[in-house]
Amino acid sequence: MSAEPMQPESLNDQQRRRFEELSLLRQAGIEPYPYAYDRTHSIAQIRQGYSDERAQEYADVSIAGRIMTFRRMGKVTFADIQDESGRIQLYFRINELGQRYELLRLLDIGDILGVRGFAFRTKTGELTIHVLDYQLLCKSLRPIPTPKEEVDEHGNRIRHDAFTDKEQRYRRRYLDLIVNPEVRELFRARARIIASIREFFDQRGWLEVETPILQPVYGGANARPFVTYFNALDTHFYLRIATELYLKRLIVGGFEGVYEIGKNFRNEGIDRLHNPEFTALELYVAYRDYYWMMELVEELLLFVAERVNGTRELRRGELTVVLQRPFRRIRWFDAVAHATGCDIRNASESELRALCQQHGIEVPDNASVPKLLDELFSTVVQPRLIEPTFVLDYPVVLSPLAKRHRSEPDLAERFELYIFGMELANAFSELNDPLEQRQRFQQQLLWRDKGDLEAMPMDEDFLQALEVGLPPTAGLGIGIDRLAMVLLNQHSIRDVILFPHLRPEHSTVGTSPNP
Repeated sequence: MSAEPMQPESLNDQQRRRFEELSLLRQAGIEPYPYAYDRTHSIAQIRQGYSDERAQEYADVSIAGRIMTFRRMGKVTFADIQDESGRIQLYFRINELGQRYELLRLLDIGDILGVRGFAFRTKTGELTIHVLDYQLLCKSLRPIPTPKEEVDEHGNRIRHDAFTDKEQRYRRRYLDLIVNPEVRELFRARARIIASIREFFDQRGWLEVETPILQPVYGGANARPFVTYFNALDTHFYLRIATELYLKRLIVGGFEGVYEIGKNFRNEGIDRLHNPEFTALELYVAYRDYYWMMELVEELLLFVAERVNGTRELRRGELTVVLQRPFRRIRWFDAVAHATGCDIRNASESELRALCQQHGIEVPDNASVPKLLDELFSTVVQPRLIEPTFVLDYPVVLSPLAKRHRSEPDLAERFELYIFGMELANAFSELNDPLEQRQRFQQQLLWRDKGDLEAMPMDEDFLQALEVGLPPTAGLGIGIDRLAMVLLNQHSIRDVILFPHLRPEHSTVGTSPNP
């Protein structure tokens, strides 16, 4: 005989009642956690296919889902269950169920149920399953939020007291998905974004690849990495901050178009636009430059927007923009001059510091020139870039992996795309001169020695690959999470990431995991 299952400490009354129900169900010979259940239909299939003329086709259906409402009324009981595709009403009667009807008192909102019966419409027109048999598929031991619902005169469901606490929705995304169906739709749309990007690239014959997440030398961006220890190799490794340097190695190896959609990790702060673990797309195409890449990005965004939303119109609060080619273009120094009234192309470090101070930008004493330039642009220019805008021809010092401009050597052939004040894309004519790339890395090391912890390290293996020979190449990076924010009218990156990072609810200071 099995021992009574252990119960968590500090149960509230409702949880304690559910554990008691679990025990009573087992005493009645009911297994509350069976292995499988055969369904004939999803709820959506019944909703979409049923009509009075076709009622006979739905005279014996089997569906399963989570109980969302439960209304006991003596000899009849009504409930709503929800599967991934939708929601439908159930009707139980003591006449058909006999003693099993009494066991309904041991069920709760949140339990997962399989039912068999026939579909019909009630006198009020509500599509309903008349239950002839049911099976408990999972006893829920922890209550779920239960928004109150009413149906208006047009048949629309109106929710009250919904699960709206943002932090709890992020921490308990499973509850968010259960009680807020629009969140499930949001993440289906996010999946369509990624699928449509793949479709667009695959149509052009480019190869999707996978490169290492654990790297002996991190690179491809200016960022601080997460550090881990590789026991088998007895050395420190890093979670990648970008896929760029490995994808370029593949172009060296003879592939002429490669892309990767995957996770990057940057040990930085968390805010509305930043999550330390994020999804990025990177694409590299041989024999192309950043001018060609600008046109490709325009095509890509129009394609994805129409696939996902069926329109080129984007909304963000009260703002509306339309994706219409060609996107606006402005050069980096011109954008700063327009915003500040100052031409900083030849400004000294002290002049840049003074301008930052004038605009209320706090920078540390050891901030490098690239850091000053980046902070200035991010503060005074970026928020103004609402309509789709390519900012191009960045300072070389901000672009250690980009080719020098073909006619202005202090600039780089680089652009970034901004919409609604957010950076969405970053692209270069890729630097393929191994000697100049080495010099750029060495300059990064100098800035690092002065305290810039986001400066890039030297990557000798990558330099050896460049010495073998990288053809002229255009490269592109797009933040998938921010793209989802723009396309799906979301204001925080946490709303488009299923499980965003949050500070732990319970302090773990002073503890460490066992190796």
